[in-house]
Amino acid sequence: MKVFMLGWEFPPFISGGLGTACYGLTKAMDQLGIEVVFVLPKAITSQFATHVKLVAPSAGMISAASQQVAAAKIGYFQSSEFKKVSFRTIDSLLEPYSENKQYKKNFDEILKQKRLLHKRLGSNGSKNGNSAKLFDFSDGGTINYAGDMYSEVHRYAAIAAHLALNDDFDVIHAHDWMTYPAGIAVAAITGKPLIVQVHSTEFDRSGENVNQMIYDIERKGMHAADKIIAVSHLTRNIIISRYGVPGDKVEVVYNGVERNGSRAALPEVGIENDEKLVLFLGRITMQKGPEYFLMAAKKVLQEVDRVKFVMAGSGDMMQRIIEMAASMGIGQKVLFTGFLRGQDVEKVFRMADLYVMPSVSEPFGIAPLEALNNDVPVIISKQSGVAEVLTHVLKVDFWDTTEMANKIVAVLKYPPLHMTLKEHGNFEVRKLQWSDSAQRCARIYGEVAYK
Repeated sequence: MKVFMLGWEFPPFISGGLGTACYGLTKAMDQLGIEVVFVLPKAITSQFATHVKLVAPSAGMISAASQQVAAAKIGYFQSSEFKKVSFRTIDSLLEPYSENKQYKKNFDEILKQKRLLHKRLGSNGSKNGNSAKLFDFSDGGTINYAGDMYSEVHRYAAIAAHLALNDDFDVIHAHDWMTYPAGIAVAAITGKPLIVQVHSTEFDRSGENVNQMIYDIERKGMHAADKIIAVSHLTRNIIISRYGVPGDKVEVVYNGVERNGSRAALPEVGIENDEKLVLFLGRITMQKGPEYFLMAAKKVLQEVDRVKFVMAGSGDMMQRIIEMAASMGIGQKVLFTGFLRGQDVEKVFRMADLYVMPSVSEPFGIAPLEALNNDVPVIISKQSGVAEVLTHVLKVDFWDTTEMANKIVAVLKYPPLHMTLKEHGNFEVRKLQWSDSAQRCARIYGEVAYK
């Protein structure tokens, strides 16, 4: 079995749970002997490639017949961590969870650099007359950058389709909405079956204020797919009710967690030993409920003084939440770390006495599994997919900040409760393995590939 996989992030470049999920799933598939070609939107340079062995593209690797592929600066590399997973990268401006205005800002910055380069090299281009090609935004003359991320999504789709012509595979697996047009294009040009995996929907991200264009792309991708993988029954129900998809087309495959290896010593941090630490780790956006975390924090501080609340992450609500903490009079008790990755995530989990995920709508939620994996008790919102698979955690409605505060106080003040959640939760999370997720995906691959 060989899979042509389309994704938008992969370690060491991650901005959310999607990258973590793609890593865990492909690693488990690799161990099962499933061959994966993973298409990424941008090149990974050796400066940041912590576990990737790069192979520079050569003329023989890029089809001379495909101008779009050549113009897009396709990168090819292997990772020493995988035996059967290879990567393709497309030079792209898109980033997961970015907004259209951020894409336009990136695009305008490149145009500015292009003008400066031309000015420095002269109006005739470079000394050898080829400077214009350094920032050539065309892809074979058929699809051009239009200064917005939707055009880039379709540009990525066109390039992915050309890439697919140079590979032999059995199924296409596309992760989340940005890759759905690419999945449809690859399926159309190769005739191979398409599976789309829904890690999040526009209703999760935006509530009822959906972006109609994103919704249309999601719906088209779901209806074009031979099978849909949802990360929870919560998400499956949204797909069926909001996107008009038949129930027999949607399968649930839960995420897993990467088990801890050796627990190496980490540097000490400036938190006093008698202070408790309550952690929020995730994007600081409407979907994740950061304001409910702060409202609960204020109520907790009326009962427990020696406690700090850490908000690890970044997002479009960051400034608003910082100002909210200050206006509530708890600014000195709330620490903002910004976005964390790698060892810094492990470090903050080891510091925490409790992890809280107050998400308004969470399709799954990998962070609670990582917390339990690091022996940290967990409180999660009932509006999350991970609530379907975890028993030894405390659950609360995201809007019920009084109950959320009561549960936080209980875990901090009563050591037996803390210890029970910690021990039973860690034991429970061991059952959620990526190998099981990979096996379920392999079964679905078989169903669509050999029907």
